[in-house]
Amino acid sequence: MADSVRSGDPHAGQPVLTAGAPLAGAPAAVVMVHGRGASAEDILALAEELGHPEFAYLAPQAAGHTWYPNTFLAPLPSNEPFLTSALGVLGALIARIGAAGIPPERTVLIGFSQGACLASEFAARNARRYGGVVALSGGLIGPDGTPRDYPGSLAGTPVFLGCSDIDPHIPAARVTESAAVLRRLGGGVTDRLYPGMGHTVNRDEIAFVRGLLDALAGGDADGPARRPVGG
Repeated sequence: MADSVRSGDPHAGQPVLTAGAPLAGAPAAVVMVHGRGASAEDILALAEELGHPEFAYLAPQAAGHTWYPNTFLAPLPSNEPFLTSALGVLGALIARIGAAGIPPERTVLIGFSQGACLASEFAARNARRYGGVVALSGGLIGPDGTPRDYPGSLAGTPVFLGCSDIDPHIPAARVTESAAVLRRLGGGVTDRLYPGMGHTVNRDEIAFVRGLLDALAGGDADGPARRPVGG
């Protein structure tokens, strides 16, 4: 990792794990982004609960199991070059999926915790129509007061944000703010705060995401259990 850090791209060359159907010929793709201290294997295990084995599931691995070193609420420069490198990983994956014939509007971004922050921030910075954007226990990156004047439009992309109302890592106010920003960008946003839940994923969230994938499988990209999957 030392050479890649010196080059300013600490996540370069990390593996991408896959599940479901091969990318070539799959009707849709799902990019799954793990949390801090977790792994691609952890988040990819969630694919079984989401169903749709005909989709291609791809999970990138962060160098050192961490996408960026500090909290997502820290000043943006303090998380560089890791944050830019991590966003670049997602951009490269979207390009790889597109080269295989699956457009962004049939590609879903799903992240948990640090991965949820990364997925939502990527979608905001690269706003366009996606098959869906799902942030499980996460929100947009940066300290309070960070400008949210992102260009572009999500063009009706289904967006889901779910989190505990007392999550020790993710302030409820940041989830609510992120939902508002993504709505302004044209996303079809559903946000849910779950009373007293831990830092985890619950059955309601799983059901919502399954519904989103069901709609995508049916050709309608507008469609809408506690399980820890890594922090």
